[in-house]
Amino acid sequence: MTEPAARWGTSSAGVSRLWYVAYGSNTHAARLAAYLRGGRSADGGDRTYPGCRDPRPPARTRAVWLPGTLYFATRSPVWGGGRAFYDPDAPGRVPARGYLLTVGQFSDIAHQEMFREPGTDLDLRGVLRDGRDRLGPGRYETLVRAGTLDGLPMLTFTAPWSAGEVPPVPPSARYLRRLGAGIAEAHGWPPERVAGFLASCPGAAGHWTARAVTRVLTGEDTGEPS
Repeated sequence: MTEPAARWGTSSAGVSRLWYVAYGSNTHAARLAAYLRGGRSADGGDRTYPGCRDPRPPARTRAVWLPGTLYFATRSPVWGGGRAFYDPDAPGRVPARGYLLTVGQFSDIAHQEMFREPGTDLDLRGVLRDGRDRLGPGRYETLVRAGTLDGLPMLTFTAPWSAGEVPPVPPSARYLRRLGAGIAEAHGWPPERVAGFLASCPGAAGHWTARAVTRVLTGEDTGEPS
């Protein structure tokens, strides 16, 4: 179902390129490629993507960190189980991945995350000026500026609520597998370290143990926790 459109505009305050900081399944390069090129992702997600106006791969990628907390809430029609969200006001650090993209690519990815057709640039003036801007009420319509890298802004999107304002929802095994693959790919972590991080995140904590997540990441177990 297509969701209500966020506020958009033609101005990006003179910025033509930026770092899209992914903290969820898009940390995995093959997953992001489905958003860029379009088509059905071959990584276990149940969705076909329209793709970006500019389907070229990122100019560069970097392992980065986000100050705050990764948590799981709401229910994903693509993965089943909870979705990953980012709370920039909570304590902690989140291993993430920066992709050097055009403003148009970033905008089109954000539209696809909200099950909308790509094709219009988001208005980035507010987030570039204030560090945060709520473009709409949707779960991925709040833009956050996470800093600057190589002279370019680092932007991500998340929900307008905080981690403590919504009920936690445990993520599915296949979703954890994709997040884990992306973190390992970006940061070079072994499965045990990735699993320890994911199992500690609100929503997963208390439902997934680090050992259980490790078994999922290594292919020893493909099921859900009991």
